[in-house]
Amino acid sequence: MKNKILYIITGLVLFSMYSCDKRLDTKPASSIDATDVFKTSDGVIGALKGCYPELGSGDFYGGQLFIGADLLGDSSDLNWSGTYEQFTQIHNKSIPVSNSFVSGTWLAGYRVINDANNILANLDVVTEADRDYVEGEAKFLRGCAYFDLVRMFAKAWNDGDPNSNPGVPIILTPTTTVDESSKVKRNTVAEVYAQAISDLTTATKKCIVPTFDDGYIYASRMAAFAMLARVYLQQDDYANALSAENSAINMAVNNGYHLTASYAAAFPSSDPPKYIQNTTEDIFTIQVNATSGVNEFNTYYSENQRGDIQVNDHFFSLYESGDDRENLYDGEYTLKFENYYGSVRIIRLAELYLTRAECNFRLGSTVGATPVNDINKIRERAKLPDLSANDLTLDVILHERAMELSFEGFTLHDEKRLEKNVGNIAWNSPSLIYPIPQREIYANPNLTQNEGY
Repeated sequence: MKNKILYIITGLVLFSMYSCDKRLDTKPASSIDATDVFKTSDGVIGALKGCYPELGSGDFYGGQLFIGADLLGDSSDLNWSGTYEQFTQIHNKSIPVSNSFVSGTWLAGYRVINDANNILANLDVVTEADRDYVEGEAKFLRGCAYFDLVRMFAKAWNDGDPNSNPGVPIILTPTTTVDESSKVKRNTVAEVYAQAISDLTTATKKCIVPTFDDGYIYASRMAAFAMLARVYLQQDDYANALSAENSAINMAVNNGYHLTASYAAAFPSSDPPKYIQNTTEDIFTIQVNATSGVNEFNTYYSENQRGDIQVNDHFFSLYESGDDRENLYDGEYTLKFENYYGSVRIIRLAELYLTRAECNFRLGSTVGATPVNDINKIRERAKLPDLSANDLTLDVILHERAMELSFEGFTLHDEKRLEKNVGNIAWNSPSLIYPIPQREIYANPNLTQNEGY
């Protein structure tokens, strides 16, 4: 049981204390005793800041989670030429239960959850003026972690019965020690989705609403609405996805956020590399600079780094003539992730318009805008001619989504919700689901393994 890494608190040494400005003026703390951190409001707020580096670890929102999803969902668009056998196995859809990248993602997700649980368990220490946003951000982080863990380690929502399919364990209290009686079982897929929705819904009410000029880098109310829309979209719940996404768009636009002038400007880089502030369309990012953070997209996609992932000719054949997005390549390498200190873009405003367009089209509604107007926002930025309402089909909308959000972690999950096979592999094949790490099953026999492993 001493090896039950799932429950270990790991974020405390990363917690940052704050000085006069509780949100933006941070000072790193080299070592903080867990018994002291949660005694004061300042300590809890500093601990909350420490959750963000945990969320942004290389194994999780720092990129590896999303790269794994794209490689697993790829059939012909990408070439993996790297020497890491873990990604080779993922791209080949032949993953052993001992794959260390898979176990790293599992552990990273539960570290975020446990850190968030520690914050939530100590809300009574936080001053009344700060309590709402502290709770909102902690629940945003926990909701994100549960959503992405259940998407990777369990059957899709539309694959069989989510009320009986095993998901991942739900843990809502902080854990510092483990005994034999505390070994958890897997909750159902439906229960995990419900938990993510509950957490993110709270975050939509309690996080703050910044203006773009604030340079805000933490979870905001609009980020919570956008992530909530992702959850609903994965469930094919288009009405709720539409409502959440429209709220996110209105909040963003009313506070100074807008699409960048060009597609390339949404992925800024510099030579030599330097930290660049979020763009006008970044709703939520993981910050990376010379002293902290990691951007694994840069590690694996950039030809100036490892360059292990190349884009194949098949993908280039999908571009419409004149699409400016095709210019963001240097031969077989995408230039989206060239900045060594580039933020990891988790939610961009472009995604929000695409989701609203899809949901409105499916529902025959025009909430916030007509579907064609939202799609034309994306096309105009890509220097493509506007479409008429008569030209618009669901396939056109989904094609725009695929071209706009390419290689940002959406491939596998869109294929599953749309029930599109991956080459000759069925969309609901067990080989498109991560195994529960064997080390976790050894430590906790109550954890059952996924089908096919």
